[in-house]
Amino acid sequence: MTGRIVSSGSGSPKVLAVLAMSVAVVTAGCVGGPGGDASDGLTGEVRIAGSSTVYPISVAVAEEFNKEHPGVQVPVQSTGTGGGFENFFVPGKTDINGASRRIEESELEAARANGIEPLELQVATDAITVLVNPEAEWVDDVTVEELRQIWRPEDPARRWSDVRPEWPDEEIELYGPTSASGTFDYFTEEIVGEEGASRGDFQGTEQDNTIVQAVSRDRYAMGYLGMAYYLENQGKVKALKVNGVEPGIETAKSGEYRPLSRPLFIYVNEDSLDEEAVREFVEFYIEQTDTDLIGQIGYVPVTSDVKRENLRKLENAVEGDG
Repeated sequence: MTGRIVSSGSGSPKVLAVLAMSVAVVTAGCVGGPGGDASDGLTGEVRIAGSSTVYPISVAVAEEFNKEHPGVQVPVQSTGTGGGFENFFVPGKTDINGASRRIEESELEAARANGIEPLELQVATDAITVLVNPEAEWVDDVTVEELRQIWRPEDPARRWSDVRPEWPDEEIELYGPTSASGTFDYFTEEIVGEEGASRGDFQGTEQDNTIVQAVSRDRYAMGYLGMAYYLENQGKVKALKVNGVEPGIETAKSGEYRPLSRPLFIYVNEDSLDEEAVREFVEFYIEQTDTDLIGQIGYVPVTSDVKRENLRKLENAVEGDG
């Protein structure tokens, strides 16, 4: 068997204990013989870490790629955007980092200090989705200001009735990504008004399905995550409208779902493009970004113009033109 696609979560003081150390393994490109059938002539490894939001895209692309190139292994780790940059991409341990936000200046400087030049490629658009339990019949819509009241670090709303008096006099149990996540960074900046500013008494995890499971079990819970994980679990949780707009493919595509629609990226180590397997994989990845594959996962495909620009950027990087 070749083309192992591996997912693992990162550690955090707030990670939910039940799945803190879980590791899921998916295999793609099952072929006979030791080391797989590399009859197409392409072998090697493409190492990916980073955003849990981008993770399902990378896994799906890797599986499709393995159908054509079973001799290439593509391990994919879900570590969070920041965790992927800090622990894998910047030290040179991976070729690609998935990111649910743009690379920060400090991360870019650290990468360049290690001789790594990141190539930014947009691969989709997401709509961060706010979840509650299906039995939370009192709430279908929240405003940005109400979300800020719940998630802000100073004097946050601790009970549902603190937000609206007619809501239950019950504590809000909160679940979300850890501070290593680009989703955490984006949500806090857009909702609270400052990146990284959040109350500290929520349960954090890099396993998005853990958020779904926790909210599905608790009538008074709230969480947030990438839209693909909600769409996959619509029967278990309920998505809230934000300022009257429901999260979805069309509202994210049109920009109507503000301020929680956002671009998703991969960052490629330009030196890794010297390896044929990496070069072929990145080009294949770009070619998928305006197809139904992205929509089937639960995100908005990029436009044909964005794809063409990404291919141009890849060509320039391969030729050394920057």
